[in-house]
Order: sequence, then C-alpha cells, then structure tokens
Amino acid sequence: MYKLTCAIAFFLALTVPEQGFGADKELGETKYKKTCISCHGKAGKGAASFPKISGNPISYTTEKLKAYREGLKQGPNSALMIMKAKPLTDEEIDNLAAYLQGAE
Repeated sequence: MYKLTCAIAFFLALTVPEQGFGADKELGETKYKKTCISCHGKAGKGAASFPKISGNPISYTTEKLKAYREGLKQGPNSALMIMKAKPLTDEEIDNLAAYLQGAE
C-alpha cells in the first residue's frame, strides 16, 4: 500500500499543475512554526526521525497533507501526521505547501 501511495503521489506531482496561486507563504510559515517545526525542524529541513519536507513541488506537499487529513497512512509517523493534518483547511494546506516549496 505504501508503494502505491508513493507512486500515486509521484504521478500527481508530475502531472497536476502547480497550485498555490492564491496561497500565502507568510501565513504558511506562521502555521508551520506553530504546528510543524517541533518535529520537522527549521524550514522543514528534517530532524531526528522526521523527514525533510521542504523543496518539494507544491502539488506533492498538498496531496500528502490532504491524504493524511483523510486518514491515509503513509509511513511510520502516520498516526502523528494524521492527527496534525485533520484540522487543516484546504487554504492552510495550500499556504503550508507554498511556504515549504521555497523554505530555507
């Protein structure tokens, strides 16, 4: 199942046009610092057993977060990610993805 999920996410990243035209990177950064930084580190560079999440296409990050929000398990930290993603709105996901694409 994990391989299928990765394959679908990869395919979407290649075929779905980039989103985020109306996304607000500053709001994404603010949300990131409130909810994500403690695990994924500064600018999404990764920390401990939590992966680097910056630098990916917006569509990839958006699809991953929406899948977590729907309860889809996608790796060893799925339970935590599902809990964190459940309350996110589409707009918050778009903002996070826009911020993370170019986070430094």
